[in-house]
Amino acid sequence: MDSSSARTASFEDMDDTRVGEGAAVAAGSAAVSPLQGVSTSAAAPERTVFGVIAAVSFCHCLNDLIQSLVPAIYPILKSTYALDFAQVGLITLAFQLTASLLQPLVGIYTDRKPQPFSLVIGMGFTLVGLLMLSRAGSFGLILSAAALIGTGSSVFHPESSRIARAASGGRHGLAQSLFQVGGNFGQSIGPLLAAFVVVPHGQGSVAWFSIAALVAMVVLVQVGRWYANRQAAAKGKKAAAVQPVGLSRARIGWSIALLVAIVFSKNFYTAGFSSYYTFYLIHRFGVPVQSAQIYLFVFLGAVALGTVLGGPIGDRIGRKPVIWGSVLGVLPFSLVLPYADLTWTVILTIPIGLILASSFPAIIVLGQELLPGRVGVVSGLFFGLSFGMGGLGAAVLGQLADHTSIEFVYRICSVLPAIGLLAAFLPNLRKLRPA
Repeated sequence: MDSSSARTASFEDMDDTRVGEGAAVAAGSAAVSPLQGVSTSAAAPERTVFGVIAAVSFCHCLNDLIQSLVPAIYPILKSTYALDFAQVGLITLAFQLTASLLQPLVGIYTDRKPQPFSLVIGMGFTLVGLLMLSRAGSFGLILSAAALIGTGSSVFHPESSRIARAASGGRHGLAQSLFQVGGNFGQSIGPLLAAFVVVPHGQGSVAWFSIAALVAMVVLVQVGRWYANRQAAAKGKKAAAVQPVGLSRARIGWSIALLVAIVFSKNFYTAGFSSYYTFYLIHRFGVPVQSAQIYLFVFLGAVALGTVLGGPIGDRIGRKPVIWGSVLGVLPFSLVLPYADLTWTVILTIPIGLILASSFPAIIVLGQELLPGRVGVVSGLFFGLSFGMGGLGAAVLGQLADHTSIEFVYRICSVLPAIGLLAAFLPNLRKLRPA
């Protein structure tokens, strides 16, 4: 056995109870390289392969970091090229159409023909889009660059979610939580990096972030090898039967529609925070910009923590209780928030972010359990829908704020989580399975 094989073997024998270490790496710890411990051989199906989950979570962080740069540099593009708001909206449209609507199509294709190295190709689209955006000298090129970055994201999410599930060893909620928290971390630090790098150094400095895309491509090559070897090892074995969930096709379709409605309410509300929370604090309480940004990161930190906790809790008690609990738990806080003073506003955002975010891993895994064997379609649908709903919500709320006030927007948003009461009609799959 050569040294590379020895490293692979030692990784595969890692005790699957080391959740804390896997979570720390998945959260994007700069002190640990994601390449360390990523096996390129097939994992035993009953083991949780934290190195692979950490690698795709790390790349999720880099992918969403790059995504978040696009809206972050809108002010630079608007002033440099004298764009109007309609043109800025077209950039958003090009970006979000490719990033959200293509995801289910990618999922349909990869469900039929899994592509272990498609993640590298998708990150290649992102790399080209970044370089084009850094040098774009016309509105048409800016649109093309935004569309390429969106296309890379649409390829990344369905297949990386599938790989996280394959490496979960049956702990699907935990794997989804660790995978998603990487994206949350990337979304939160992207605007900060744009503020400290792109704003002072201009449009050309966007090219510096191509290093992140290159690093992700190197990591994803290793992940692709692991997944390819896993598929090759499975070819000689009898495939595990797909277990039906004991529901009619109509009930499954209705349940998926309910999950879509819950995602709709969740992401409209989240869009209000991520896009307008700083404006709300500045306008209502007169806080400085720097303080408003700190308060925003308090909320984003709570979102990241909720994402980490939601999946493992769902593994223990079931998906429906987590989704149902997130709705009932967040409503009292969201309804009070528009009427709170500054101190209580900041305090209330912590349980709101934590509880609201806890449901998304459960939603993804429940969708995958309702449609077994269609992991790519489910992941593409809900990740794409999540992104699309966030963008649509930000646009609608912005228009509403222009015609009314930012305070009025927050009063309207406070009731949006109530749509999640539809979770009462979701099936409890644990009760349908034989003991």
